[in-house]
Amino acid sequence: MHPAVVVVDMLDDFVTGPLANPRSERIIPRIAELLDGARDRGWVVCYANDAHLPGDPEEKIWGQHAMAGTPGAQVIARLAPHATDIEFPKRYYSSFYETGLGGYLRQRDVDTVILVGQHTHMCVRHTSADAFNLGLRIIVPTDGVEAFTDADHEGGLAYLRQVYGASTPTIAELLASHPTA
Repeated sequence: MHPAVVVVDMLDDFVTGPLANPRSERIIPRIAELLDGARDRGWVVCYANDAHLPGDPEEKIWGQHAMAGTPGAQVIARLAPHATDIEFPKRYYSSFYETGLGGYLRQRDVDTVILVGQHTHMCVRHTSADAFNLGLRIIVPTDGVEAFTDADHEGGLAYLRQVYGASTPTIAELLASHPTA
């Protein structure tokens, strides 16, 4: 397995800002644990975050949020990228669509994506679709993703398992199954 961790939309606007999801607080420590473990194992770590321009399609649905260059489009401090991590700004739900993420992962021989962040039934779901279409194995830790409601979260996980064959361990299970050398 040659994995990459992709952190999706753990931004100020989605944690404490205009589209705050209070439920996201419970996944922050788990994601931090995964990021530490991934870096210890030499796994690729990427961030794919909304960085909208005025008039982007999502603005019609969600209003202005995570506008490129604003504080709301910054990763929360508790999960801030390290110097070796790569950030991919996105303007659509999928972390792959028009971001360069797919090419970057191919260059690094990544065959598996570990998706964490928000929202299970939206951005994680659309990112999973593109990962599937690229032939990547998909892992979505149950305690590393969140949505606005239990129904959205659980329904999102069920969809990812059924449609994309996503594996859904906990972060502890994932790290235990891939110990450091």
